[in-house]
Amino acid sequence: MKASVFVAAMLLSSIALAGQTDAIHTCYDKMVQPESGVLDTEIFVAIDQTTLLDQRLKQLVADNIKPFLLPNMGFVILTFSAYTQGHYTDVLTSAKLDAPLDASKRNDIPKLALAKFDQCFSHQPQQAAQLVGNALRSAYDGTSSEIAKSDVLASIKSISSLVQNSKAHNKIVLIVSDMLENSSISSFYGGGGLSVRRIDPEKEMKLVEENQLFGDFGGARLYVIGAGILPEDIKSTKSYRDPKTMQALTAFWKTYMDKSKAQLIEFGQPALLSPIH
Repeated sequence: MKASVFVAAMLLSSIALAGQTDAIHTCYDKMVQPESGVLDTEIFVAIDQTTLLDQRLKQLVADNIKPFLLPNMGFVILTFSAYTQGHYTDVLTSAKLDAPLDASKRNDIPKLALAKFDQCFSHQPQQAAQLVGNALRSAYDGTSSEIAKSDVLASIKSISSLVQNSKAHNKIVLIVSDMLENSSISSFYGGGGLSVRRIDPEKEMKLVEENQLFGDFGGARLYVIGAGILPEDIKSTKSYRDPKTMQALTAFWKTYMDKSKAQLIEFGQPALLSPIH
């Protein structure tokens, strides 16, 4: 087995649980029974800790998660970067918010049990917001431009397995990353890491196939924030990206996501032009 394939295989089986999973306790109990345990929507937010964001982009990430902290929705916040340097793909937090109680059942539930449920249910969105805020701060605190490698492809493949296993009716993925592979498989950097290389999408796709790095997102809708961003972008608003270089990067990832059964809705360079929906 090639070393790069071995790393990818290890990544696929090494998603660590660094934080709280199922962090919000259900308000339902034996006195108040739910209709169904299937979520309407689940959003997966994957943050590349080799990508530095300015405050505007950090706020954009938070703003796009907020609409999904509602009843009968769920979220997973995780980080990734370079497996070979001990930076595993970590789930920082995940939780599910309860579905509303069917109005037709309220008269059949004892008043005390109903009041307890209503109070618990009303607090869940606030709990969700606190969990997400804490997870985002933790993710950004661990971000560094000093991490020499960035296993974006292998990490995305491993993340796809989490998404595929979700039973939610709607699955949304937000990848917060420069989307610049820098591993033993390939490097999308140029100029000693100070610029984005104009890649050949077809050539890079062959490397993906040879190393078995396609994922399976099970038809999820996928968005990217931060594509093509470099550390100096944080300090200057005058950074320039050759349009043809960015077109090639976009074309590569569009093909990759198609082959990995994901719908790439928007490839933010670096920001999204429309809210996630």
